[in-house]
Amino acid sequence: MEAYNFETAIKPFFWVASEKTFSVCLNAGTYKPEIFEWRKDEGFEGNGYDWASLAKVFVEEKRPDLADEIKFDPEADMFCAYSNNPERLKEFVTDFKKTCEDEIQIQDLFLKAEID
Repeated sequence: MEAYNFETAIKPFFWVASEKTFSVCLNAGTYKPEIFEWRKDEGFEGNGYDWASLAKVFVEEKRPDLADEIKFDPEADMFCAYSNNPERLKEFVTDFKKTCEDEIQIQDLFLKAEID
């Protein structure tokens, strides 16, 4: 049996560790562009801000216990979530990725996302 590899499991998200904070990032437009496709008439493009809007809804609905620990700092071409607590951030990205892989759940969350 192959050992669990966190960094492989969260791809295409990627982990960035610095001295005091930990981040998980995603190059916008590279993962699940079809999620954003069906609301493009409203201005969604799948950029970093759109991913942050989706991630905020995910935290509110699915993981409110993480709300005080996970912060977002998106840019047009990159989604970024960060925290001082690496374990909580790992929980966030693992659960968020699982949800992104579930078409019904992610569409349900995306219906509640607001354009930033």
